Amino acid sequence: MKWSYLLALTASVWLAGCAAPGTSGDASSPFGTTKPGARQPASGDMSPVSVTELHSNGVAPLDAPADLWVRIRRGYAMPDLDTDLVRQQEAWYNSRPDYIQRMTERSRMYIFHIVEELELRGMPTELALLPYIESAFNPQAVSSAKAAGMWQFMPATGSSFDLRQNMLRDDRRDVIASTRAALDYLQKLHDRFGDWHLALAAYNWGQGNVNRAIERNKAAGLGTGYLDLNMPAETRNYVPKLQAVKNIIARPESYGAILPLIENHPFFDTVDITKDIDVDVAARLAEVRVEDFRALNPSFRKPVIFAAGTPQVLLPWNNAVIFNRNLAQADAQSLASWTAWVAPSNMPSREVASRFGMDEESFREMNSIPRGMLIKTGSTVLVKRSSGAAPAVASHVVNNAQLSYTPEIVLRRTSVRARKGDTIASVAGRYDLPASTVAGWNKRPANASLKRGQAVVLYLPVRAAAAAAASEAGNSPRSKSRVERASQPSGREAAASGRNARHNKAEATSARSGSGRSTANAKSAAAGKSGGKAAAKSAAKPTAQSTKGAAKSAPAAKAAAQSSGKSTAKAKGKH
Repeated sequence: MKWSYLLALTASVWLAGCAAPGTSGDASSPFGTTKPGARQPASGDMSPVSVTELHSNGVAPLDAPADLWVRIRRGYAMPDLDTDLVRQQEAWYNSRPDYIQRMTERSRMYIFHIVEELELRGMPTELALLPYIESAFNPQAVSSAKAAGMWQFMPATGSSFDLRQNMLRDDRRDVIASTRAALDYLQKLHDRFGDWHLALAAYNWGQGNVNRAIERNKAAGLGTGYLDLNMPAETRNYVPKLQAVKNIIARPESYGAILPLIENHPFFDTVDITKDIDVDVAARLAEVRVEDFRALNPSFRKPVIFAAGTPQVLLPWNNAVIFNRNLAQADAQSLASWTAWVAPSNMPSREVASRFGMDEESFREMNSIPRGMLIKTGSTVLVKRSSGAAPAVASHVVNNAQLSYTPEIVLRRTSVRARKGDTIASVAGRYDLPASTVAGWNKRPANASLKRGQAVVLYLPVRAAAAAAASEAGNSPRSKSRVERASQPSGREAAASGRNARHNKAEATSARSGSGRSTANAKSAAAGKSGGKAAAKSAAKPTAQSTKGAAKSAPAAKAAAQSSGKSTAKAKGKH
């Protein structure tokens, strides 16, 4: 019995060895390699498993921490900086516990996502603390140099990393898009300089500046590390600030800091947007405050979300399911009260507002259009959506939405006297106006001959009209009086001219007081410099406000426009 048992066991072992696929039977062969002459795997056999050596300084713990701060500390991978500047920054933060409390509380909505992205890329987790230095984790932060968002991207740098910026949204403030761009940028800088401290210096100061500082030190036979370079004070303190925050997060008890509990799980979830929807409606369907909704979706510049440009929004984790349930039960026609409209031609604000049944003041405020401005052809504006079924706004509209405007030239009815041998066409040419337009104003053919001293009606910009009146008057007070009376507007024209004059005066006062419309006034002055031709071409009817014909302004208007003030805004970029 014993012998039969041993024979059966031996046979089982022999059969198992024969059944092993792709083995040569040579125990000395390395795993995953095939010796010459060894049997190749047959069809259906398992392929050899390749072995890759993992390079790590330690063994990763298997337990997932409940506290996100623990997870961040475990991922520290940058070399520590120990200088007097670090200690100065530690003392600064240590003296402001309320500030630390506020910014760490603010970060709880975003920092889990950043840590996840860093770990997926194999980047040091202390980089998740960088928004504390950049913006105190405020996605709405804007610097004096026009850097915006949690990661403080300049407009040009943001565009180079596909962060769309238009009148409807600014992706430099978008939580997911800006984080993706920032980590792409930091990886690019680390690949270029091979050092995280230099990469951070380049993020703050610009890679070209850091590279030139390195080259200068090389030429002088000096070191090329972060501490060796001659940098501006802001960049010199940049990495020490991050190191100080890193030390406080690592040992909060040593600095008397109390970190809020941030649990190690996602704060937000993404939900799909398939129809245009107002921001306040989306917040109501998600059963969250509008302020909280905007905190997670800070890139929206207007009170409506266009599905073609923003196919997803962020919501607190537990509210995503609530939103989808309520959205399914909502009336699709009541989701959006605003839509985007593209101007087919140069149009005054009052005309657009009237077309969509809006008050002009409300329309201008919604679109940030100053008084006395024409909306230029191709501009996108936000208008009230009509009741009933309305198509979703196309992607090319929302993704390229820009608004531009030009001064609305105020025209005045003016009467000038014909010279000997004049025709309607020659008078029109003298004032740089189309002959057909002047002919229409005077209800005569363009080639009609005129008697010397015969009155010809023109519609000129206010300054050009005044200059023409002075030229006609000459030195005769009696003649001057007659021409001034002829150039005075009447009825509706006078009222319209007065309104525009008050508007222009208000704009000038606003610019002098340093109001937020200074940029618009600068655009007005720049547009005015192009002369009256383009401005008057937007005219159609000879009213005191504007015309819709092809009228052009006089050279005197060009000179007046060129003499007006012009403001420029210069911003010094960070990165």
